[in-house]
Amino acid sequence: MNPCVAMDYIESCLKIKTKSGMVVPFRLNDAQRKLYAVAKRQQDAGKPVRLIILKARQLGFSTLTEGLIFHACATRRNVNALIVAHREDATANLFRMSKLFYDELPAPVKPMLRASNAQELVFENPSKLRSEREARPGLRSRIRCATAGGRGIGRSDTLQCVHLSEYAFWPDGADGKASTLAGILQAVPSLPGTMVVIESTANGFEDFKERWDAAVAGENDFEPVFFAWFENPDYSMPVVPGTEWTPEERDLKAAYQLTDEQLQWRRWCIANNCGGSLDMFRQEYPTSPGEAFLHSGTGVFDNEQIVLRLERLPGPAGRGEFADGEWTESETGAITLYELPEEGVPYVLGGDTAGEGSDYFTAIVIDNVSGRIAAKLRQKYSEPEYVRQIYALGRFYNDALVAIETNFSTYPVMKLAEMEYPNQYSREREDTYTRQMRKSYGFRTDRQSRPRAIANLVEVFSSHPEWFTDRELLEEMLTFCYNEDHRPEALAGKHDDLVMGAAITYAVRHQQRMTVLTEPEKPREKLIDQMKRQKRARKAW
Repeated sequence: MNPCVAMDYIESCLKIKTKSGMVVPFRLNDAQRKLYAVAKRQQDAGKPVRLIILKARQLGFSTLTEGLIFHACATRRNVNALIVAHREDATANLFRMSKLFYDELPAPVKPMLRASNAQELVFENPSKLRSEREARPGLRSRIRCATAGGRGIGRSDTLQCVHLSEYAFWPDGADGKASTLAGILQAVPSLPGTMVVIESTANGFEDFKERWDAAVAGENDFEPVFFAWFENPDYSMPVVPGTEWTPEERDLKAAYQLTDEQLQWRRWCIANNCGGSLDMFRQEYPTSPGEAFLHSGTGVFDNEQIVLRLERLPGPAGRGEFADGEWTESETGAITLYELPEEGVPYVLGGDTAGEGSDYFTAIVIDNVSGRIAAKLRQKYSEPEYVRQIYALGRFYNDALVAIETNFSTYPVMKLAEMEYPNQYSREREDTYTRQMRKSYGFRTDRQSRPRAIANLVEVFSSHPEWFTDRELLEEMLTFCYNEDHRPEALAGKHDDLVMGAAITYAVRHQQRMTVLTEPEKPREKLIDQMKRQKRARKAW
């Protein structure tokens, strides 16, 4: 790809279809010229073109990217290009765009095209005679359009040009979208003349956000490029006479040097295209990268509140694990302490076990007087080791009330009972034989308890974000979203083990006292209890 030549080629040879259905010459708008300049700068520096684009809607970047890819394939030999969209209708639209480029090309620059039933353009001699194909083979370049979600996209090819459209909205598919992307990227050699463009509007805190953040931090070769809504010259309309701007609108005008006509379009768009929702406008038409991600996706928790809390987290008081019942400091330990146990203070420990779709055993400990998170456990344990750590952690925090999830295994609660742990959460359940209600240890997440526990956690965080001290928990909350059936769950490839551990902890705290025990234990009782504790700990290990 040579951007210097590509600009002349695009504007002199390519045609596009406008929103009104007219076919007109392709003339780059201001936002497209800005993106073109970034690609040209990388090319002039002798680098492969690598761009990751965060954008507002309908700025024309797919059109420009397809124009650059078409130029490369229609003017050079042996160029393989792949365009991947998030939905089948989007794939069809992008293919039709490339097909229109070809159909409207001036005859002198029109390469030979072999017929194809797939959504691809193959620039080869269409003759059925082998001798003619060998004498005049054509460019032997091709443009293939595919839809994300299929198995093995791009893995069998060597690619020179790739456009990955609306990556944040790719379905997870057979291989997982991150794995699919990795396979495609490995098919593109890191050589000058190659191009990879990843572009998307935001969709919450998922893989596209992580790749964007890595590009911003300089941790990969992709150059991050953001385009705000007001960079589209079409987003402007005449001001209604007598219009008065709100304080927020005046602040926006001053911060981004907006015109009254742009503010008028913004007001119109919120009312007409976004159903009156300012949050929807911020998602679809952001003014900054932070706004794009904060107000996109269907997060269960308040993303903006989470980000603010992440900026103000206290440091941990310690990190390590228990060995033979004794606390051992370790930088790689699975347990993080934020507050050391205080005498007489009641604590609650909620745990989520590794089960279906989960790799981690977790636990969250809270001070049941203040509500603050005092400790976190997260590790890929075996069940016996998890129980040993839970036993010791609960005893460490003044015999905390322990509530372990029992959906996939009752081993932890049974083993804790065998070890005579003194303070397990109990629930009532119906005996299937006697039809009598009986008490059972552990927390059962079902269609009734799970939504209640999550809703309670949302309310707790909304009212008391300062109680949340753990970074990994907050990051899980950012990617805990409503799916298409409005069921709250972790995004594909993410985890919710800590979220569920916290939900259980705050859901069961009513079974633990919420006041500090002021009467000291008698020396003899304290000594006897300490001896029993050491004996049970040795037995556990």
